Amino acid sequence: MPPHASGRSRRLFAPGCPHGSSAPLVRARPRGRPASAARAGCPYNSRIRRAPRHAARRASHIRFVRLGFVRSAMSDLAARLASVHRRIDEAARAAGRAPGSVTLLAVSKTFPADAVRAAYAAGQRAFGENYVQESIDKISTLADLRAELEWHFIGPLQSNKTRPVAERFDWVHTIDRLKIAQRLSEQRPAHLPPLNVCVQVNISGEASKSGVAPADAAGLARAVAALPALRLRGLMAIPEPETDPEAKRAPHRALHALFEQLRAGGLALDTLSMGMSDDLEAAVAEGATIVRIGTAIFGARDYAH
Repeated sequence: MPPHASGRSRRLFAPGCPHGSSAPLVRARPRGRPASAARAGCPYNSRIRRAPRHAARRASHIRFVRLGFVRSAMSDLAARLASVHRRIDEAARAAGRAPGSVTLLAVSKTFPADAVRAAYAAGQRAFGENYVQESIDKISTLADLRAELEWHFIGPLQSNKTRPVAERFDWVHTIDRLKIAQRLSEQRPAHLPPLNVCVQVNISGEASKSGVAPADAAGLARAVAALPALRLRGLMAIPEPETDPEAKRAPHRALHALFEQLRAGGLALDTLSMGMSDDLEAAVAEGATIVRIGTAIFGARDYAH
């Protein structure tokens, strides 16, 4: 008697199954049961038919989760940005200055273009970058916003990397030798306005920091001001980190004094680029017109990544 004669089902490989011997066993239909009910053929057929629908549901769920994450991240960034603006406004008022006299430069180095786009959506327009290749890629990715964004290069600049900076940026804060300034002037495209630049001063005298010595700043500033495709705007410094409030203010005060000395000597300067997340209040109190804030807006950086 055949194994199925009793009406009991038995397990068999699906006949003609393209999945070969790796296919799971299926139950043969009992005697008299319609073939359609037994799902004759490959046992994966029904699963294959359902797969697109299930995949679509999974993809929709993933998109929903990602969208929620992005919205949450954007909301957090907007809140941090608003908090920094409040700090600047409070510091300006405490110093007897108008809040609008200080520009917030959002330092987006190491953060993706999406973070810049989120900051833009929250109202930020000026962004600072330190690394040439990373910044050029980011500017290209955000080409649709180029007319509304202002890009500032704030990192050390080598002479063999000046061309993309001259072609893509609106500002350079780190002029510490005449050769760099000359190359930027020569490589600035004629159809663009003059490149805004600041002379970087090593105000704390640290061996590890870039910048011209305070005693040499006037000579470099005058040479830079004479270059045709550059517009000298002022001075920039990165003081040595301090914890004492008065110690934080001292280097900013020294840079402001040098700034006023150069102005008195006939240079038309209007910019003091100083102050970061940890010392912006001290910088604003001593006359900063641009503060460079990264961590307080975008969060901690993963330099290893």
